[in-house]
Amino acid sequence: MCGILGVVAKTPVNQMLYDGLLVLQHRGQDAAGIVTAEQQVLHMHKGQGLVRDVFRTRNMRSLQGNVGIGHVRYPTAGSASSLAEAQPFYVNSPFGIVLAHNGNLTNDKQLKEDMYRTDLRHINTNSDSEALCNVFAHELSRRVSGPQLDAQTVFDAVKAVHRRVKGAYAVVAIIAGFGMVAFRDPHGIRPLSLGVHDTADGREYIVASESVVHDVLGFKFERDIAPGEAVYITFDGEFSSQQCHASPTLIPCIFEHVYFARPDTVIDGISVHEARLKMGEQLAEKVRKQVPALDIDVVIPIPDTSRDSALQLADALGLPYREGFMKNRYIGRTFIMPGQASRKKSVRQKLNPIAVEFRGKNVMLVDDSIVRGTTSKEIVQMVRDSGAKKVYLASAAPPVKFPHVYGIDMPTRNELIATGRDAAQIAAEIGADGVIYQDLSALIQACTDASGGKITQFETSCFDGHYITGDITDAYLDELEAKRLSPLSTKADNVGSIVDLNIGVAEQNLI
Repeated sequence: MCGILGVVAKTPVNQMLYDGLLVLQHRGQDAAGIVTAEQQVLHMHKGQGLVRDVFRTRNMRSLQGNVGIGHVRYPTAGSASSLAEAQPFYVNSPFGIVLAHNGNLTNDKQLKEDMYRTDLRHINTNSDSEALCNVFAHELSRRVSGPQLDAQTVFDAVKAVHRRVKGAYAVVAIIAGFGMVAFRDPHGIRPLSLGVHDTADGREYIVASESVVHDVLGFKFERDIAPGEAVYITFDGEFSSQQCHASPTLIPCIFEHVYFARPDTVIDGISVHEARLKMGEQLAEKVRKQVPALDIDVVIPIPDTSRDSALQLADALGLPYREGFMKNRYIGRTFIMPGQASRKKSVRQKLNPIAVEFRGKNVMLVDDSIVRGTTSKEIVQMVRDSGAKKVYLASAAPPVKFPHVYGIDMPTRNELIATGRDAAQIAAEIGADGVIYQDLSALIQACTDASGGKITQFETSCFDGHYITGDITDAYLDELEAKRLSPLSTKADNVGSIVDLNIGVAEQNLI
């Protein structure tokens, strides 16, 4: 999962992009990058780490221009941590294009082979985003014959991208000298929304992974970009859009509502906060059936994502709700951290129990989901060490039994605690007195209700193994697991942690 952002404004955008990436920081902590445009000249700065660590005053001053895009990276495809795979990516033809991508392509291996054998383009990293950048650039180059570019040519290139590319992708790109383009995969798996701001000099536009960015930056949320749709905004602010796929269907990733998105975000008309409240209502019914005589004294969330669900669950069951953990906000999200050892170590650094809330009580912990179980096991033990008599764990999501291939780091079946285990076995594995999982039908119903009944189908592959792109086989999953067991390194790992790039019409300077 990553966060993307693009702005076409009437004033310099460097500060807006920086502030917007801070809002999206929860979507990726591995790397951050910004590119701004002054007509044909592109200015880039990117590096590994958090937004606040990558960008300094001197970097911000060099990011001149009224148009720009930004990206925060959470690695899924490609190597786990590499400067070479920090985004945005740049290609110099046609015109000069920079592109940022949120999602995961499922046919990137074939795309890279086609790039080399047919399109005669070079892919320098393991990143599927670099492949996507080159596919878009190639399709655009096939359709231009001179120094001019119009919106229809851009839309025709996006149509070709949809024909060639499979998987999940929300994209924002700048075409040097012309404008910004943004588009979304035909299923709308990954989110992308449009905002506007009217000024005395004309209208400004923003696209972002989450609507909360619009709020923070003073833009008005206009709408979600539709599945398969592309929008094109020239540097002068001329806006156009077009549906670029013959049969788009909205099937958004349900895990955005379970875990990734901020609660103050609205995705495809669904308030994440409201969806999580309804998850808690649904989960309460399951708890009432499975825990005898409601053998629970207190409901405590595992911060932060599960708070909404836990609050509503406690209310529905008539039980006290308490905050039982103090969270160190300077530690990264453990789910995103690579490697079980670092994940286990980080739990104790990240959460500390308030012992008085646990001592002598039967406790119902509520989490958004249970993926690998490593974090859950550590937390259950912490609660027992704090004096709890019994520890139950309720998950607002169903058992995660299958790899997620559309942009979330769940590629290995052996890492998923629910693979080959039932709830009783999982409870024994993590040391809990009981584990209660949300039913998939109840999760879908919660999100459907939050949408006002407008969305009834969601991407739920990690729960049911149904991959909506239709191209995921056991061989594909085996290959993903093999990559994970034998991580590839890149030469760029040895050249530092920051890239600055000033790209003119005819030259590129890499510092």
